[in-house]
Order: sequence, then structure tokens, then C-alpha cells
Amino acid sequence: MKVSKLLGQRFKNAPSDCVIESHALMVRGGYMKYMANGIYSLFMPCKRITRKIEAIIRDEMDKADGQEVMFPVAMPASIWEESGRYGSIGSEMARWKDRSGNNMVLGMTHEEAAVHLARDTAQSYADYPFMIYQIQTKFRDEPRARGGLIRVREFTMKDAYSFHTSEEDLDRYYDVQYKAYENIFRRAGAKNVVAVKSDSGMMGGNVSHEFMLLSEIGEDTIAICPDCGYSANMEAAEVKLENKPSGASPLEKIHTPECKTIDDLTNRFNTSASSMCKAVVYQRNSDDGYVVAFIRGDLDVNETKLRNYLKTEIHPGIVGENSGICAGFIGPVGLAENKDITIVFDASLRGIDNMICGANETDYHYSGLNLVRDVGNVEYVDVAKIFEGAVCPACGKPHITINKGIEIGNIFKLGTKYTKSMDMTYLDASGEAKNPIMGCYGIGVGRLAASICQESHDDYGPIWPMSIAPWQVEICNLRCDDETVNSQASKLYDELASSGVEVLYDDRNIRPGAMFADADLFGVPVRVVVSPKTADRGVFEVSMRDKSWKGDIAIDGAVEEIKKIVSDELAKYR
Repeated sequence: MKVSKLLGQRFKNAPSDCVIESHALMVRGGYMKYMANGIYSLFMPCKRITRKIEAIIRDEMDKADGQEVMFPVAMPASIWEESGRYGSIGSEMARWKDRSGNNMVLGMTHEEAAVHLARDTAQSYADYPFMIYQIQTKFRDEPRARGGLIRVREFTMKDAYSFHTSEEDLDRYYDVQYKAYENIFRRAGAKNVVAVKSDSGMMGGNVSHEFMLLSEIGEDTIAICPDCGYSANMEAAEVKLENKPSGASPLEKIHTPECKTIDDLTNRFNTSASSMCKAVVYQRNSDDGYVVAFIRGDLDVNETKLRNYLKTEIHPGIVGENSGICAGFIGPVGLAENKDITIVFDASLRGIDNMICGANETDYHYSGLNLVRDVGNVEYVDVAKIFEGAVCPACGKPHITINKGIEIGNIFKLGTKYTKSMDMTYLDASGEAKNPIMGCYGIGVGRLAASICQESHDDYGPIWPMSIAPWQVEICNLRCDDETVNSQASKLYDELASSGVEVLYDDRNIRPGAMFADADLFGVPVRVVVSPKTADRGVFEVSMRDKSWKGDIAIDGAVEEIKKIVSDELAKYR
């Protein structure tokens, strides 16, 4: 490809709303163009990158016995009503009526479509197991689109669905996909990737992992233990605490005017927040019923854990006059008698025999709270948010670190959530009808490209890995008006291209500084400079975009030398 023919422009500066480096560089480099919030057109360089990522994904999915299929983007609402998700998913899903008045949706994920495709075909145990996958456009009306291709509304995604007749077979295949994902991200050139235990969210299922590329701009928070390798999304990370008894004291009501916060109480009682029993109020979305979560005063409630425990959606509570709750002075003693309030005790309170808590009366608190003595044998549940320096649930060392990450892939054990609700069955060996067990495996193609750009760049542009770079070699002709230089550069371009090397040839009559600035933005791994000085010396000046090597290569034999550099670089990602 000649740059003079390439559609798109490179810019010195990015628009002011491009605050993330990858977004700014991909806009400046002519990879993408904004159309609407979270919706972009892709120019040729970006399309070449995503096509290579798709090829890597296809290769690994095919090796895992996947069968590529294609589901519709537009689907009748009826199959989503079968699964129950038509009503449970909110405004993120685009809905409309077609000209015949039928309710329709745009696919944001395709579990229902996968079941619909397979349920009338795989009717015998002999048809199992199998996996089907697609690489398809999806639409999710994301309210927080940001970061260019990292969080968008319209996106290309690989989603795969496996079907099994036993949990053991799903476990086996889940491991196959886990390893395939490791291969995909390694081959695509993503370096700092960790697999973390995660919350399944709207997908359902009881086991799931997210593959996170560690990055300060990531929206996900990850707990990692550097000693044993434990990792989990903040939403799923288990909090392990061991409280040592300090000696019980009598329960005593104390006048505490204007002491409504943990800080107020620590100052009033000259003690630490860890000796407090803090109350956090929520309400169920379904009926606005109150939920009070009691937790150690130095910790925060993990709302995802609480939501999963309650098996219902919740929102921060608004305490009214008739709620039976005394805002700022809430405590567990006596509150359990109010049957309209659901009470949850976090496991961080276990073993503390002397705490300060609200007395459910304005301007009063209790000291000496002992839950077993003063409330009874309560059920403890882990609903706390993990924190820096927490005890690792796996190895028991207090070395948990908190990191940021970009989710670039996920895998779920869905169980029978969709096959049961959509009445997909097969006959087992004894002739009994059973629901197949499903797994689900997704990768965002554009997000992976942008995430790799975020991870591998410098101040001047992307540093694309050879395996997904838009081109493998860029030739910079610094004097296209010089007959000798032009002849050497054009000949090299023709010979490299005819030998199978992907070449970008900058044949424009522009200043060297502008050409090199554009070359940095293209991020092509190998750069070949042809100029009067190199022509006089009988060499080409060759350098790596990552600055790992720079040197001269004799014009005679240059094609084979450059091909070897490309081959050696590609070998790193096989």
C-alpha cells in the first residue's frame, strides 16, 4: 500500500475529548473516525489490525473444535422473552417494532440465538458436546461510552457457546477455552494479562473468569496476590479477616449528639474504625423494601456481593420518617424485630466482642456491643469490598494489591440457565429428556486492539506487535524527486510485496520530519529509510519501531535480510 493512496489523515494533536492515550493516538493516526457517541468508522489500518486479531481468534477457536456460525444482529423479542431477559435487561438493549408491528431487538449478546440455532438439531446425547462461535457486530446502548474503542456502543465481538451433557465435560472444555484465551492474547501481543475470578452479572452462571490487561486507565479493579498468583475482580474477591477478641464489656447506651459518622465516633470514643459496627442502607428495586448491611467500620460494602446474596437488584436507600430506621444512629440491637427490614451481617464482624454501634435512637449509640450476646447467633455473609493489604484467600498472606485493568475477554459456566428457560432438551442414553449445560466465551475485537495500543505505545504513536501490525514493514522514501532514491525504494517495495511481506510505502513528497511523524503514528514494526545518504553508501537504514535495533543493511540481499527480521519477529507470537 502506498501512503499517497491511503484514505485518512494523521494529525499532530488529538481532539480535547481524547483523554486516553490509545484513543488519542488512534484518532491522530487515522485509524478511526467518530460518528456518534460510542460509534466509530474504521479506516484501513485499523481494519487490518482487527482482521489479524480475528484470524488469531478463529485459529484458536477452530483448534478447540469450534464451528463458526453467524447469528442475526436483529432478532425477534420472542426468543428473549423465552429466556426471561427481555424484561430483565434495561435500556442497554435496543428495542423497536418492525413494519409488521413485531417487537424486535438488536443483539448485545447471543445466548438466546445460540440455543435457538441448536435446540431442534442436537436432540440426542450422541450429538454432544459441541461448540459454535461467531465474530459479529453487536449493539449495547452503553451509558458510559469512553476511551475510543475501549468502551463503545457498537462493537465487533467473538462469542462462543458450548453445549454439554455433564458438568464434568463442561469443566474439561472450560479449561480448553481458558488455555485458548491465553494463547490468543499472547499471540496478539498483549503482555500484562491476568485471568481473574469474576461476577457473572447478566450472563448468569456460577463460575466465570475475566481476562484483564493491567492498565491504570482500566475501569475494573482487580485484587492480586503477588505471592501465590491469586487474582479476582473486586466484585468477586473474597475478604478474609481474623478478629481477635478484646474482652467483652456491658452494653451501654451513651448520649452522642451530632455523632453521625464513623469519623465522629472515632473522635468521640478515641478508638479505631475497626471497632465500629457500621450500617449501610439500601432498598430493593422490586418493592423499595429496606436492606440494612452491618459491616466493620473501616470497610465498605461490595454492592455486587450484596446483590448476589439477596438475589435482587438494590439501590442506595432513602430513609423516610415511617421507615423504622433512625438515620445516623442505626444499630442491630432491636432492629431485627422490624420484619419489614432485611438485615445482613458482614463476615468482618465475626469474632469482635466489643463494638460501638447505633442505638436506633437519635443522638444515642451503644458501646460494648457483642453480637452473639446482644443479638443472637446471626448468619455472617461476605459482602465486604477487598482492600490493599488484605489477607489473600488462597495463601493467607496479607499481601493483596489493588490494580486497575481493562477487560479484554471473559468465559462463563452458564449451566442450564438458557436451555431450561428456552426448553432445549436432548435424550440421554436411557431415553430421558435432559437440558444441555452451556458455557459462554467472549472477546471484544476492537477493544483488544485499543487495549494493546494502550499498553504498547510511546509519546509518538503505537508500537504494534508484528502479529497484528497493520503492515510489517514501512519504507520511507525521503527524496521521491531523486531518481536513484526513488528507483531503490520502489524496487524494494515491489520485491518485498511480491515475496509476501506486507509493506507500506511512503512515496509522498513531504519533509522527512513529517514523514517520520506519520511513520510513528502508523506504528509499523520495521522501518526502512531510503535517502541520498543511504544510496551513496549502498545500504538501507533499517530500524525497529520499539527502538530495540537500528542498523544498515546492504542493498544487495536486503529483501532476504528484511524478510528474516519479519519472520523472527513473527516467531515471537506463535
